[in-house]
Amino acid sequence: MEYKILDSINSIEDLKKCSFEQLEQLAEDIRAFLIENVSHTGGHLASSLGAVELIIATHYVFDSPKDKIIFDVGHQAYAHKILTGRKDAFASLRQEGGISGFPKREESEHDAFNTGHASTSISAALGIARGKKIRGEAGSSIAFIGDGAMTGGLAMEALDDIDDYDLPLVILLNDNEMSIAPNVGAVNRRLSKLRTNRGYVRFKRRLVRALDTSKGGKWLSRHMERTKNRIKKFIMPNLPFEEYGFTYLGPIDGHNIKKTVKMLISAKELHKPVMVHARTQKGKGYSFSENDPEKFHGVAPFSVMTGKVVTNGQVSCSTAFGQTMVELAQSDPNIVAITAAMPSGTGLTQFAERYPQRFFDVGIAEEHALTMAAGMATVGIKPVVALYSSFLQRGFDELLHDICMQKLHVVIALDRSGLVGEDGATHQGVYDAGFLMTMPNLTVYSPATLEELSQMLKMAIADDKPAVVRYNRGTLPSEKIKTPIEYGKWETILPISKYNIISTGTMLPIAHWVAKKYGAGFVHARFFMPVDKDVIAQIRRCNGKTLIVEENIIALGAELATELNPLRVKSLCLPKDPIAHASIDSQREKYGLTEAGIEKALKDLMNEHD
Repeated sequence: MEYKILDSINSIEDLKKCSFEQLEQLAEDIRAFLIENVSHTGGHLASSLGAVELIIATHYVFDSPKDKIIFDVGHQAYAHKILTGRKDAFASLRQEGGISGFPKREESEHDAFNTGHASTSISAALGIARGKKIRGEAGSSIAFIGDGAMTGGLAMEALDDIDDYDLPLVILLNDNEMSIAPNVGAVNRRLSKLRTNRGYVRFKRRLVRALDTSKGGKWLSRHMERTKNRIKKFIMPNLPFEEYGFTYLGPIDGHNIKKTVKMLISAKELHKPVMVHARTQKGKGYSFSENDPEKFHGVAPFSVMTGKVVTNGQVSCSTAFGQTMVELAQSDPNIVAITAAMPSGTGLTQFAERYPQRFFDVGIAEEHALTMAAGMATVGIKPVVALYSSFLQRGFDELLHDICMQKLHVVIALDRSGLVGEDGATHQGVYDAGFLMTMPNLTVYSPATLEELSQMLKMAIADDKPAVVRYNRGTLPSEKIKTPIEYGKWETILPISKYNIISTGTMLPIAHWVAKKYGAGFVHARFFMPVDKDVIAQIRRCNGKTLIVEENIIALGAELATELNPLRVKSLCLPKDPIAHASIDSQREKYGLTEAGIEKALKDLMNEHD
């Protein structure tokens, strides 16, 4: 496909030579380019489409890499990648060996900070600005953040810390009233009021101009800060950002490049902390993503003509979880569901529609979700908190201190545990098992089929302990349970012998095949915690060697190495190093979590000399 302007843009220098008319055409070209390419690779389309003009204007005004642009989350940064020399690599987006779907410092000097999780940009931009000031280096620091990410506590902590009023720090607030799902909460409501109060900045500018016509007025303008604040609060009582010490500019139409450029030039020239508030439309320029931005937030390959995603028709783990939640809530009014800005992604859409009074979307605030759930549990409510594995990392302290230490009955439905594929290093759900096994009083369930997922969720809710039910992205086999699930008991599928494999979750079918081929004992570890002491005792009686197979960093393997010491325990698991984007099959192949890899590990174990 040929593009009128984009084909001639190979660097930031080329961009800066464009007229405003050419920039408008460039925005259309980039949208067409993104739709075409992401339809083949999958990716974060809607957020990137909505941010095209803002990114063009940002690069037109600022001088990257001298000026540091930090994208919050990074979902919206595709236009940034195109404009900084990676256009020709876009066919490899999120593919093995290709460019990442998120900003990565290893990939380009224009990627100032690695991102992937929400609400980090202001802290990082502040750190960069303070660091450059200490070193005497020129250049602005720009935090490109969405209104959804602004609901995160980390963003608020960073705002509260900014007291360096001479820092060239610009916060560009991309306000599209969406994160993944529609935004919720007080921050969103305050932004809504800002959107409808365009008169404040205009009034302040005219007032200062009028006061500057006389000596007394100049004195009042320059030195009576309290008077100014009273006037400001009278005109705009809900303007939050200037209370943090920012100059607030906006709101502006973020799709109007000329106006946005002028606003950013003003922000740059102030050489102080500035909040530029731009309104945009998520999914702009592609009717299907405009009408359903949540679906096209992170989308698999799709048909450009129809907007339909190719699916395999299988029931996902997220869907199975959501269906079980609706079923259980029908008979138990104390069951509530909590999510952090991801009702659809976690499978809770139907629950939210059926039981709106028992559904709580807290925004991008995992720490708050967990401690709020703990509070609910103290008064007899049965909270189920649905999170992605990589986002639970933010709630480590709350899980330990507020839930597990108090032995509170909170259930965490942990989606996307294990490898996640193309989303890459920041989203791999491979660390949770390692830190969950350090928690006191916590039960960790590990289903290997959709039926087990449903039954384990029911057990966790019926019990009175803190619990995590961890399951993978995609689906699990749809098989009937042959051996009833008992609390803390593993399933011995092949009799324990001199050589054994213990496996769990997604690894179960292929590990079972290898054990059967070589006549080894085979155990399905239905729980990470507690471990089955009876199985441990049986292996000891056989003086057995054991291979542990798990799709996460070493967790169960480390625990069993201690439990079975001094017997030989070999672990086949994932490394602690970040795992790059690729298909899940490719990732498993690379790290040996395949039939061939398990077979080799077992043969090595069997050939070891005592």
